[in-house]
Amino acid sequence: MNQNMNPREQDNRLNILNALLTTPHRKLDQVFPIHTEMIKQDPLFYGRLAAWYNDTGDVRDHKECFVINLCVSDFEGHRDEGLAILREMPPYQVSRVIDFVHGRKDKKTKKAATKNAPTQTVVENHGLFKNVPRSMKTEVERYLKERENDNDWFDSTVVIARKYMKRLYALLHVNPSERAQKILFEDAPPEDSKLFAVKELAKASTPQDQAKVIMDHKIPYRIASTIVTAMTPTVMLALIDVMTSQELINNMGSLKRRGAFDNADLKALIEKKLERAKTDKRVAALKATEAVKVAGVDEATAKQLEAVADAQIKAKGRIGKSTALLFDKSGSMEQAIELGKQIGSMISAIMEDGVNLYCYAFDVMAYPIEAKGTTLADWEKALRGIKAGGGTSCGCSLKYMIQKKQLVENIILITDEGENQTPFFVPELQKYMTEMKIQPNVCIVKTQGAIQLLEENMRRAGLQCDAYQFNGDYYSLPNLIPMLNKASRLDLLMEIMMWDLPTRKAS
Repeated sequence: MNQNMNPREQDNRLNILNALLTTPHRKLDQVFPIHTEMIKQDPLFYGRLAAWYNDTGDVRDHKECFVINLCVSDFEGHRDEGLAILREMPPYQVSRVIDFVHGRKDKKTKKAATKNAPTQTVVENHGLFKNVPRSMKTEVERYLKERENDNDWFDSTVVIARKYMKRLYALLHVNPSERAQKILFEDAPPEDSKLFAVKELAKASTPQDQAKVIMDHKIPYRIASTIVTAMTPTVMLALIDVMTSQELINNMGSLKRRGAFDNADLKALIEKKLERAKTDKRVAALKATEAVKVAGVDEATAKQLEAVADAQIKAKGRIGKSTALLFDKSGSMEQAIELGKQIGSMISAIMEDGVNLYCYAFDVMAYPIEAKGTTLADWEKALRGIKAGGGTSCGCSLKYMIQKKQLVENIILITDEGENQTPFFVPELQKYMTEMKIQPNVCIVKTQGAIQLLEENMRRAGLQCDAYQFNGDYYSLPNLIPMLNKASRLDLLMEIMMWDLPTRKAS
């Protein structure tokens, strides 16, 4: 990276980076225009950012949009990079990428305006409606043939992604091998295939036979659970044993309903696998936390799931800069309070020893929040009594911090950006910078329905900030961590510009 780049260039790159903090909820039509603007502003940076985000990011929609944009780009090197990333994606993502480029029409039934009026069928267009580039077709054909050449790999892929694999063959007119043809299109899988084993599982009459088929062929839980009607401890033991860490976490509620936690042997196996999940790179950092809420597991298992989330978040990096977490508790700001709890538990777990974290809820006055630990339960306990209500002064917490001489390098502000009482945020931030002799990094986490006011006020005052529009996806919150653990924004940009680009596999 050119260390002498002018401030405007820095702003452009940071704006591009901030765009990745959106959470599109599998709606590529909404996020793709953001990527189109990114690549237009700085194609060289965009290529490096794609590689960095593919290795470190969490939101799959952004990863897919990077690949789409790179694969249709005319900028030198972009297509090869996009195809290299595409080759490593699971089939459902490859299918989504190809479908978006090709375009898709969805028919939806629209409710009648009045009781007796007829319903209407509405056609929605999704995607680019372009010819899939020849290079993408070639790469996907290699992708499919690579799997065909490894029977175990092909079978495992088809068991969990049958419809996506069929879609790729059909849409791109790829000729399947004889074996793939029988498995995917003729429903006549050979005896050595996992699909044949699924049929055998349906025929197995004893728990011992069912367990043997599951263990020998590693039949996934979500497939087996639709076939085996009587989930005996023997069958459950086999299913849990072949589960990946993420599958286990995702199915905690189902396992509980089927009595897995009432059997000592099954519970011991679950605990053993959860311990391994702490270091499994495929585990989503906050899904373990979500499992605690929805599965209704016992206290010991809940603590183990929280420990998994804690370990996964710590693997994202440590925060070595003093940080203030400020969240709005004024009227109708329940979401900001929930975000404060989630982000508080997340970042408190990765603060370096001896580095301060200050937390305040605010309306027209600041309420200091002091959690006794780093778990979600600790933060829920710390926020008891914090209810949404009152006016809004986004600067009152900063005023309190000036009085307490609390110096921070990061400020995370959770708000809908509305403020109706003094002190206002921007003037108080300027006062904080003058009195504390520091220019902290500011990250505004916008709740749903945010009005853009604060971010605009920051820009007009010549102050830089990161802005994250939260759209309800708590799994995306770890994306904030890279913003907080670098010595400066420039350090983060330099890390991205030095990131190794992926290379395509030889044909």
